[in-house]
Amino acid sequence: MTAGKTHGRQQAPPRLTVDVRGAFGLIGTLTKYLAVAPLLPAALALAYRESPWPFLLSAAIVAFVGLALERLGLGTAPIGFREGFLVVACTWLAAATLGALPYLLSGSPQLDRPVDAYFEAMSGFTTTGASILTDIPALDNSMLMWRQFTQWLGGMGIIVLALAVLPRLRVGGRQLLESEMPGPEVDDLADRIRSTARRLWLLYVALTAVLAGILTVFGLTGIDSRMTPFNAVAHAFSTMPTGGFSPEPRSAEEFAPATQWVLVVFMIIAGLSFTLLYRALVRQRPRALLRDEEARLYVVVLIVVSALLTIELWRGGILRGEGAIRAAVFQVVSMMTTTGFASVDFIGWPALALMILVGVMFIGGSAGSTGGSIKVVRHLLLGKAIRRELRQTVHPEAVMPIRLNGAVVDERTIRAITTFVLLYFGIFVVGAAVIALDAAFQGPTISALDAIAISATTLGNVGPGLGLAGPMGSFAEFSDLSTVVMTLLMWMGRLEVIPVIVLLTRGYWRV
Repeated sequence: MTAGKTHGRQQAPPRLTVDVRGAFGLIGTLTKYLAVAPLLPAALALAYRESPWPFLLSAAIVAFVGLALERLGLGTAPIGFREGFLVVACTWLAAATLGALPYLLSGSPQLDRPVDAYFEAMSGFTTTGASILTDIPALDNSMLMWRQFTQWLGGMGIIVLALAVLPRLRVGGRQLLESEMPGPEVDDLADRIRSTARRLWLLYVALTAVLAGILTVFGLTGIDSRMTPFNAVAHAFSTMPTGGFSPEPRSAEEFAPATQWVLVVFMIIAGLSFTLLYRALVRQRPRALLRDEEARLYVVVLIVVSALLTIELWRGGILRGEGAIRAAVFQVVSMMTTTGFASVDFIGWPALALMILVGVMFIGGSAGSTGGSIKVVRHLLLGKAIRRELRQTVHPEAVMPIRLNGAVVDERTIRAITTFVLLYFGIFVVGAAVIALDAAFQGPTISALDAIAISATTLGNVGPGLGLAGPMGSFAEFSDLSTVVMTLLMWMGRLEVIPVIVLLTRGYWRV
């Protein structure tokens, strides 16, 4: 009998180790704060004599759901490290739902299907910039600004703002910050994460305001006649989060060369670590940027690849002179920082030029930037790990620690980077295969390079792909299955894969 009882106890289901109620309560709190976001486009709608009701109703729905979820979590303990994964993943899903509501409620024929509206909203909040729209100017001005604003909120806004105002995020707070500022590690600027979040948030707002001011001056002084105050704010909202949405159907193509160069400068800034930017700009330590190995490699790669693309455009007779340099630099910076603006329609460029642009999609910006993709520091450390393995093949007894900026990098970090890169490329391959197979059965007709570019651009949160999904094109022709797959790729890419994969493991939910 004792043996039977013991056997019965052994067969009992393992205990759930994740505080789901507490996690969803916190998600509700974050969602409640997000309900304020639609009030900006609602005010703009009144100014333009457009209907504010899609935004006001969306705000009411999100506030109600947020309060209900928050109430669910009352009485629970502060979330821990495990719950942090769930909160991060679900907060982005909730944010995209908020982003989709105004699209659906507006009655726009381009966004009247939930799968399309959610794709556009996920693209906004993950700062991808891929669009389902085929006629951008057909949207109201308030809806266009909402589209831009979702990117700005997603860039560094949602989680960092929450960390700045919610003292409840204790242990889980660091997990949220690390997911919002992707990279191997987050270097604290202050002893407390809330203080760090506030400082990064203020820097983000300040840089956005400076860019909007410069672009507005360009319009008012006649340097760029197409740069209206509306366009200035819209593109500032899209540049600093490395988003890529534009209210202009041809992206940045119609803007003056001076505007395009300013966008290049601010895209480069947005692709740098905000912790380094804080030290350089606020603490007045500009040498911090010069001493940082990742920042140096980031700039070197931008220069070298831009030079290669310039030579290719010049050699192929595509563009000449300053136009060739500007087009090459703009596209390389835009694609590598995962911003996704376009100054030219590069679909007709030579194969080598297209391969260069697709290649830089896998590099990304710096860790701690608003950019997506793999990140420069991971490539840097992986290169150092490969060099060490080659040296230890010749000198097997040698002890060769890997260093970054003079500090020894923990071996667990190297293993984590290797795992991340393998997972990233595995998911990229699966995504490209599914999109290619689905297109073969349901259309549209795309090439193998098109499928590769689409998977790379959505997983890397870049924006434009090739073919129909090119910089002046749209993702509207793809089937619902492909649209869902691309939406999932954007979500996983923004979360840097690991949190999503962790949620799918049995060990996360059980002892």
